[in-house]
Amino acid sequence: MKNVLKSVFESFLRSRRMLHHFERWQTMLGSKPVGIASAAMPPDIAKALAAASHADAGELLATLGSSPQGLGEDQAQALRKRLGGNEVRHEQPLSWWTHLWQCYRNPFNLLLTVLALVSYVTEDMKAALVIGSMVGLSTVLRFLQESRSNKAAERLKAMVSNTATVLRPAPGAASAPRVEVPMRDLVPGDVIALSAGDMIPADCRLLGAKDLFISQSALTGEAMPVEKFPTIDRGGREAGVLERENLLFMGTSVISGTAIALIVHTGNRTFFGALAQRVAAADQGTSAFQAGINRVSWVLIRFMLVMAPLVLVINGVSKGDWWEAALFALSIAVGLTPEMLPMIVTATLAKGAVVMSRQKVIVKRLEAIHNFGAMDVLCTDKTGTLTQDRIVLERHTNAWGEASNHVLQLAYLNSFHQTGLKNLLDKAVLNHAEMQPETRLQTAWRKIDEVPFDFSRRRMSVVVENGGSEHLLICKGALEEILSVCTAVERGAEVLALDGDLLASIHRVASELNAQGLRVVAVASRALKADARKPAYGVADESGLTLLGYVAFLDPPKESTAPALRALAEHGVAVKVLTGDNELVARKVCGDVGIEAGHVVLGREIEALDDAGLRTLVEQHQVFAKLTPAHKERIVHALHANGHVVGFMGDGINDAPALRAADIGISVDGAVDVAKESADIILLEKSLMVLEQGVIEGRRTFANMLKYIKLTASSNFGNVFSVLVASAFLPFLPMLPLHLLVQNLLYDVSQIAIPFDNVDPEFLRKPQSWNPADLGRFMVFFGPLSSVFDILTYAVMWFVFSANTAGHQTLFQSGWFVEGLLSQTLIVHLIRTRKIPFLQSRAAWPLLAMGAAIAAAGIWLPMGRFAHYFRLQALPLAYFPWLAAMLAGYATLTQTVKGWYARRYGWQ
Repeated sequence: MKNVLKSVFESFLRSRRMLHHFERWQTMLGSKPVGIASAAMPPDIAKALAAASHADAGELLATLGSSPQGLGEDQAQALRKRLGGNEVRHEQPLSWWTHLWQCYRNPFNLLLTVLALVSYVTEDMKAALVIGSMVGLSTVLRFLQESRSNKAAERLKAMVSNTATVLRPAPGAASAPRVEVPMRDLVPGDVIALSAGDMIPADCRLLGAKDLFISQSALTGEAMPVEKFPTIDRGGREAGVLERENLLFMGTSVISGTAIALIVHTGNRTFFGALAQRVAAADQGTSAFQAGINRVSWVLIRFMLVMAPLVLVINGVSKGDWWEAALFALSIAVGLTPEMLPMIVTATLAKGAVVMSRQKVIVKRLEAIHNFGAMDVLCTDKTGTLTQDRIVLERHTNAWGEASNHVLQLAYLNSFHQTGLKNLLDKAVLNHAEMQPETRLQTAWRKIDEVPFDFSRRRMSVVVENGGSEHLLICKGALEEILSVCTAVERGAEVLALDGDLLASIHRVASELNAQGLRVVAVASRALKADARKPAYGVADESGLTLLGYVAFLDPPKESTAPALRALAEHGVAVKVLTGDNELVARKVCGDVGIEAGHVVLGREIEALDDAGLRTLVEQHQVFAKLTPAHKERIVHALHANGHVVGFMGDGINDAPALRAADIGISVDGAVDVAKESADIILLEKSLMVLEQGVIEGRRTFANMLKYIKLTASSNFGNVFSVLVASAFLPFLPMLPLHLLVQNLLYDVSQIAIPFDNVDPEFLRKPQSWNPADLGRFMVFFGPLSSVFDILTYAVMWFVFSANTAGHQTLFQSGWFVEGLLSQTLIVHLIRTRKIPFLQSRAAWPLLAMGAAIAAAGIWLPMGRFAHYFRLQALPLAYFPWLAAMLAGYATLTQTVKGWYARRYGWQ
């Protein structure tokens, strides 16, 4: 039993198929790497990929009916109709019968089914009918709720763009224009363009590449990026598929460089698609939400393992009927188990996702909603979150801070001719230069080559020529990284050797610009002798450069940032700024939005610390600057190790490692592909105010889930405690197994409306998380309160109504059945809030209506015409004043204890 109950909580949370519809690449980006050895590649796919690796590009294009210009739109549509969409099988919807089976197939339902069969064999048809109704209701409600959730998930996913850049030849055009196509619409034969930050959308053969480095860690677990080349793979044919240097695989991502690639396989015929079919059930790790549910489940298991055997022994010894005692004990075990938990959790999370979508927050993974509400530290980049995401080129100067059009012209050539990841700075340069006719230089200069940007060099170069005998290398990047490859500095027509005094002057000018909140990007160049024999330019050519000056950018703070930060602080969320910018810019912007920067921690300080030192450092400071992607990831890990639930908000390729490391990864619809696919939540509006609303909704969702668990656990525990007391003294069972099951069924039905309940504002003011110790304490304090009035009910039925013999046990059982059900229904309103129920805090109308209906049904069962079917009998009218008095006393006692409990232990 222990293993069965443990497995249901784990399997429910780890293998929920409906979650797959919310997480497009979760197996690839959020889980442990699959690894080459974890599943064998189907021979036909391996053979086809090997053949593509060894084939001549022209032959491969012809085989796929394509050309270097790609497929026409008509060809692509025809192939899409024949081959289907570019989706792997585990992302496709389940058939309704498979989904229905999975909704039924959990240990709770299996246990109830066994009990129903036992009842049927022993000719207890009424018990079999009631138990079967419980199974059917639980299964159907879960099926309907998850079906609604799946449809809602598909609608939400459609709001987030996932596209690839495809070459689509137009009739009569000299070259094929590049268009954005949804990844699911790609087909074999499509020719795609790739740059830094892109996800590889299918299995591809390279046609052309420049300094292309690919992260294959999602498939292989190898942290270091792999360089890829378009040349025909002449390596040994026994080499593994992932070792082919000219093949790209679905789910990997571009770290740096550019490429043109031909799609060979899509969907299930990709390397990842084949693995996904074999390892879809692989362990995905335990999130904060899953860990919390597992801890809570163990609390319930411990109580069940103690209570059920006690009930069995006491009733077996005292009554002598061990078979009846066994059925009764099994009913107690079922009663202690919240069998509606899967449905309640699914309904609550799905409702939260839909509500958040109205606030322009798209949830990719349902359980991320809980993490959103539990988040107590938000790490965020500076650009576009604290600032307006509207970068403008404010100045273009030489190294002495004097205005220079020459610097602007070369910065323009660099930004215009690069084919890699054009960030906001490049766009600002192009937009600024377009307003000045003298900088329209693209027709005069021809691009020869480029050295793409990467995050270790933090610079990029283009090589151009204008018809002369020399090539001009123009390099643009972070000041320190540019200076590291410069030997001279230009001032007008004069070129000066770079020495210590000039370096000091350069840093002083840059610091003055930074202090004004400007982001400084250095521009340098080098004339190179044209050499037709030189195959390509590379990083080695970025040496001996001459510093020309700077382009300085302004990204003004958003007006809404300061109020949003105050609102997050009021809700217990600390904001830490993690940026690649230098400390002066970071300090200026943080000061403008009300963040007390204090000491700004730099990336080099983080490198000097071990993990223990970093864990201490991250608690003491709020702003971190000059960070690499690895630094951001380490900071997130350190905060997590300190016990925080960490959110990270970012939109660039450099943010992807931290997004994956965070408990809740947050990105925006305009982010690069790898950032969006690494995130758990996508914001359609890049605003911290939206985050505050998401935090509130996450906490509301968690509050309603916690209500069900606390209410059910404490109420059922109280009933079982009452059973133990009654079993020790009564000559008959205090309630038949059938009565317990019907009562449990009715109570569970009353809880269906909990996902729609209101939540007190006080509960939303601070982060919430699972606390198994609090649940156990809560059960011990509030469960026995109902037992006090259960025992009073025993006394009333025994002494007042003379139900004190085996011949009158039905009257006794009917009285306790009604009192037990109504007290369970009442407790929902008593402990759903810290306040006085109905007066200071009122439940939502669906919960009120459902509770009233169940209370009426509970009274009607013994009083109505079908009472004998349930082995109940009508209660005398004189019983009901006693019932009202006991319920009033129960409410008063619970409210009193609740106040004392909240003062001593708090109220979660």
